[in-house]
Amino acid sequence: MNIKTLKNIYFLGIGGIGMSAIARWFIANGYTLTGYDKTATPLTDALQAEGVPVHFSDDVALIPAEFLANPAETLIVYTPAIPKDHQEFNYLKDNGFTLMKRSQVLGLLTQNFFTIAVAGTHGKTTTSSMVAHILKQAGKNVTAFLGGITQNYGTNFLINEGSENVICVVEADEFDRSFLTLFPDLTIVTSTDADHLDIYGDHSKLMESFQLFVSQIKEGGKLYQYQGIQLQDFTKNQSQVFGLDTGDFKADNLRIENAEMIFDIVHPDGIIKDCSLLTPGFHNVTNSIAAAAVALQVGVSPESVREGICTFRGVKRRFEYHIRSEKVVYIDDYAHHPTEIEAFLSSVKALYPNRKLTVVFQPHLFSRTNDFQEGFAKSLELADDLILLDIYPARELPMAGVTSSVIFDKVNLAEKILCTKAEVLDLVKIKQPELLVTVGAGDIDTLIPMIKEQLSKVSD
Repeated sequence: MNIKTLKNIYFLGIGGIGMSAIARWFIANGYTLTGYDKTATPLTDALQAEGVPVHFSDDVALIPAEFLANPAETLIVYTPAIPKDHQEFNYLKDNGFTLMKRSQVLGLLTQNFFTIAVAGTHGKTTTSSMVAHILKQAGKNVTAFLGGITQNYGTNFLINEGSENVICVVEADEFDRSFLTLFPDLTIVTSTDADHLDIYGDHSKLMESFQLFVSQIKEGGKLYQYQGIQLQDFTKNQSQVFGLDTGDFKADNLRIENAEMIFDIVHPDGIIKDCSLLTPGFHNVTNSIAAAAVALQVGVSPESVREGICTFRGVKRRFEYHIRSEKVVYIDDYAHHPTEIEAFLSSVKALYPNRKLTVVFQPHLFSRTNDFQEGFAKSLELADDLILLDIYPARELPMAGVTSSVIFDKVNLAEKILCTKAEVLDLVKIKQPELLVTVGAGDIDTLIPMIKEQLSKVSD
């Protein structure tokens, strides 16, 4: 398909974080845009504020007539989350319109750019956002499609200026094998832990998908993979390793000062000294090392790499501070896999070793809870006090015998409680924690303003 022949773009599921990023690219490039989503979100609110009509009822009559008049000039972009009985989806499919998944459209858009793709079962949103920020700070012509709202720019999309020397940074999603539409020049793989087993079945199938993805790196490109992953590069491109303490790119002289992580980055051509992170965490140190590796490869100076790392303010819901006072610290994080939770909680404890850690965790998906119940229990034992919520179902129907209790019963902690989301505020009021974290990928973030208000009374 030639996107230059299109006039109208219609989105089914426009409120998704990845969908809205692509929508913004089409807006910036002069296309007429509208869309549907099931419910209003801050992302749909933002799009509407930018002049994009969005409706929330599954009704073909709400699609503009000019979009329906000429199927050849209208592209339908849809999310796999759209149900098969969706009226608009089926009407458009049956009436000659071109329908493409978000990932397919992303593949089309990146064909014309030098592309840096960041993949991994976790770490990809923060790492891709770091890459985009470092390049933009260094004056590179960047466009970026990100899976989170960057704190530096308040958006999940960066637009290039002109068509010369454009570098495209894209988050490459392994869910439903979406990243196989991409053919990048440089690729970072942050992690390949078992996940999305409802899609893949087992870990070996997930690894096959990652292997196929890296085989699509363009000739002359490079693969940067986290220590121990060992994906093979059958295209004979150069592969380099990054890690916290081993690899071609690694950290040295890592120390914690005033609850901040400061470190040097050792790379094949030298050392970048005294990098510091506004969003700490051992995992974020590793993410910044990967971001530095690709930035150096595209010609960013070591000094500019350091400046980019030190000024990166993070991504919403990724180690996001909401209160940081002498009396109370409150941090929120999107972690929803045992490996992510362990990385996050171990970093919090390292930063605040003398504070009692209270963790509020909302499991995400029945299948993930069932697949990794032992891993969740082990990672949550890093808490001193655990408040465990009901499972957030997202796209799934309930599974027989799978509730938060399958995790709760395995957690070896003296202080732990199962509760509903509605009961959290009362528990926070009673406990008055000195170090609180909320964790999860569901709707736990809707509690943040109320928890913040409650804890602010203590921190003042």
